[in-house]
Amino acid sequence: MSTKLYVGNLSYRTTEDQLANLFSQAGEVVSSVIIKDRATYESRGFGFVEMGTTEEAEAAIAQFNGYTLDGRAIVVSPARERSDAPNRSRSGSRPGQGGRSGQRSGHRGGRHERHFAGRHEEKGWWNS
Repeated sequence: MSTKLYVGNLSYRTTEDQLANLFSQAGEVVSSVIIKDRATYESRGFGFVEMGTTEEAEAAIAQFNGYTLDGRAIVVSPARERSDAPNRSRSGSRPGQGGRSGQRSGHRGGRHERHFAGRHEEKGWWNS
């Protein structure tokens, strides 16, 4: 059974192939991925490596946690399941509306828009 590892504090220059080549020293690498920003497609500075067995994953943690790669001391630990990750609320239900633009859903330039059963109501600072 394969085991997934979190690899953090990566240089933005590090590639998936470099990661796979490094971790292959500890055992079979099933996959390696560096997480990229959706908008810019640049590295976000972390990724995941899936090792062939639990023993190989433990060896990789022991060997590479704190290892200097591309001038940075990387962090290697067992990956957590997504359900264990902190709950991050998003201000929009459609893809691409992750709330990173600084605006809240329904808030546009000082006025609040409300929709009630077919009615549209607009409130601004002058009548809030």
